[in-house]
Amino acid sequence: MEPENLEVRCLVKQAIITLSSSRDSAEITRSLRSMKQYLGEPESPAPSPKSEEFVNTHYSHFLRVLTSNLSADWLLLLPIDQEKELFDYFFLNGPPHQAYLVLLDTITATSPSLRQERCVQILEQFLREGRMALLIWEVCLKHSSPHTASLRETLLNKISALPDHMANKLEKNNRAIFYPKDYYPLLGQDMLSVLERTCERLKGGMDCSLSFVSQLLGKVCVQGHTDAVLQMLVPRLTVLTQSDCIWQRICWRLVENVPERWMENVVSGLVRLAAGPEVLSRLLGSIVLKNKKAEFVLTHKFLLLQYQHKVLKKLLETWGNSSALRHTPIEQQLYISKAIVISLAQLTNSQVQEHKAELLSGMMTGMECHLDSNLTRVRQLGMVVAECLSARLNSGDHRLKFQYVEDDESRELQSLSTPRPLSSWEAPPQQHRDGGSQIESRQNAAEGRQKMAESRQPVQRVPDTESESELDSDDELIPYDLSIDTELQRSRAPVYINDCVEVLMTSADPERIEITLKVVENLVRKNPTASREVSVQFAKILLHLEDKFNITGFVGLRQRGLVAITVTDIIPVTQYLTSEFYAVNYSLSQRLDILDVLALAAQELSQPDSSQKTANESPFIELLRKGASDLHDPSQQWKKIIKERIENKTRRFAKGTSRPEPKAVPNRLSSVAGHFFFPLIKNYDRPQTPFDFLAEQPLMMGRLIHTLAILMYFSVNIPIAIHMGKALLDFIWAVRYHRDTYVRQGTLFAVSSVLLSVPSHLLLTEVPDELLELRFWLADVAENDPDEVCRGSALQSLLLLENFKKKLGDIKE
Repeated sequence: MEPENLEVRCLVKQAIITLSSSRDSAEITRSLRSMKQYLGEPESPAPSPKSEEFVNTHYSHFLRVLTSNLSADWLLLLPIDQEKELFDYFFLNGPPHQAYLVLLDTITATSPSLRQERCVQILEQFLREGRMALLIWEVCLKHSSPHTASLRETLLNKISALPDHMANKLEKNNRAIFYPKDYYPLLGQDMLSVLERTCERLKGGMDCSLSFVSQLLGKVCVQGHTDAVLQMLVPRLTVLTQSDCIWQRICWRLVENVPERWMENVVSGLVRLAAGPEVLSRLLGSIVLKNKKAEFVLTHKFLLLQYQHKVLKKLLETWGNSSALRHTPIEQQLYISKAIVISLAQLTNSQVQEHKAELLSGMMTGMECHLDSNLTRVRQLGMVVAECLSARLNSGDHRLKFQYVEDDESRELQSLSTPRPLSSWEAPPQQHRDGGSQIESRQNAAEGRQKMAESRQPVQRVPDTESESELDSDDELIPYDLSIDTELQRSRAPVYINDCVEVLMTSADPERIEITLKVVENLVRKNPTASREVSVQFAKILLHLEDKFNITGFVGLRQRGLVAITVTDIIPVTQYLTSEFYAVNYSLSQRLDILDVLALAAQELSQPDSSQKTANESPFIELLRKGASDLHDPSQQWKKIIKERIENKTRRFAKGTSRPEPKAVPNRLSSVAGHFFFPLIKNYDRPQTPFDFLAEQPLMMGRLIHTLAILMYFSVNIPIAIHMGKALLDFIWAVRYHRDTYVRQGTLFAVSSVLLSVPSHLLLTEVPDELLELRFWLADVAENDPDEVCRGSALQSLLLLENFKKKLGDIKE
């Protein structure tokens, strides 16, 4: 034995005796400091021979002596402020694999005590300081040693199953860092740190082995913690392998060295977490050619023997989540719907029957929340997906069938419900893009070949009898023109307003009612004096009139009659309609009819020509009647409005043929706008309201806001416009973040109406603070709202606010 080794051995023996038997604090401190010098600096590149002797021969035994003497009385012998320096230092600065094994063995071998608690604290610090990464790296550097096989196996088991060991021993006293959800992501970071060290070593021209890292990865994955570890590795490796060939080689070798019995778990995790086929190719390399197990898993088992039912179930859960439906854009909902239909098409009949109960439950939940939506596109999306699900789950007459207008979107979803043959997926992209033209060209070619074949056949003579029969055919007879015929009517049209009232109140003859509805509008407009005498009564009759006989155009005829009576006797009829809107015993349809009539009447009153009717509805009336979600390109409406406003305020020296100046006429809506607007806005939250607008009826709330916005727009530049604008801004401010998309669309529509209708100097004078808050809110909506229509509307409103930008900046300063 060399003198240096003998000296170290004697000093270690003396220190162990002192630590075990002495109760002198100074003597124990000197012994610990004398042993501390053999550990040297943690990052020392060339340790001394004495340090090597201590670390390789005596270190593990010395740590066990420390843990065996660990007690409350013994710790009191150490200086209070030097406990970590004299005790913890030995576990956190020596060879990490020896310290880890000693700590874990001590914890599992002792009962709850100060010794166990102190070792748990040190082990937690061991993990937080990244000592596990040094442990793995140390094992990688010693891969060539034949004496480390058993040590590697021990470390592999104890590292991969550390949460199990700690949970079994500590039970309720376990610490969070030892829980699987915290430990395995931390282990993944340590593995990534080892891979980075490996890359640096390879770039320096030195060799390194990744076999232990691969074994540890496979062991952890087979224990069911694939996602926890790979979610730390895959994103970082995806970035590092984009342009660095050394990192690509490291990833390939990492997967290649995984033992075959664990290969499937690792490969399946990479396939599931990789962001596309290009990333997966960079991570796996040519493993299919090198590893038979990987080849079987990728080319046979994943494609033919496995199906991820969890994916479809998760999609159905998301599709049926009402909160997700409200807070995600329609494009994402369409994407999820397509994924559901495609996945469903790949299920076999036996798989459908096996999971029928779960699929049926998901279908019913999702269909319910989609049909409850106020957006037509969302409702139709739910109908189509529900039909596709029902077609696979049921047969015969039990399948669901909805009534909706088919469009390109619904037809595409229906086409995806049919499983596509393998050849169609393997076709090149150009073939998919030009599929329609290629099919058409093939059909034309086939028809041409058929005609050529027919032309080559000998011509057969047709018998004379057949030609004679063709002469007797009645195909060439010219049909009689019946377009000028008029239908005979047994009832005469009424010529007085009172007659109309009597017929609509008492008659049960469908023909008389239809004829009366067709002449109501003209009679009211031609006889304003007589109409005013029965205006409220007539409005009440029309509002409560039901389509009992399925009369063609009933809704439009009744609506035009209500509009005519409203503009004829404005204040009484308007007061009646606005009060009845909040009254009890009215259906949802009747309340919507009231809003339509008020909007159409306000439009007619605001037009310069009082005789002009509402045949050509403005974009805002379209928005009210169809709903904001039904407009294919809402931004075009806003652009048109802005363009018209700019055009009206732009002076031109010459622009084609000069036109005469329009004749100024009074705005009939100016004096009565308040009767339309304020009764609607003041009673929505009164106790006598039959339902809660904010919670129970988002459709009604949205339509109310849209109607108020339309009334605001038609009240442009009238004296009370500023008061209407202030009231409308206060009203919508409470619902600006409403969960329903249609309500949020209405609030943005109302903002634009205020900005377009109220003069800018009045807004800056009366509501400067509100404009600043409005600007911040619009910016937030334009950036973060999940609905595309809302984002576009917010951007258009911000564009309108650009005219106030300089003045708003001065106010803010």
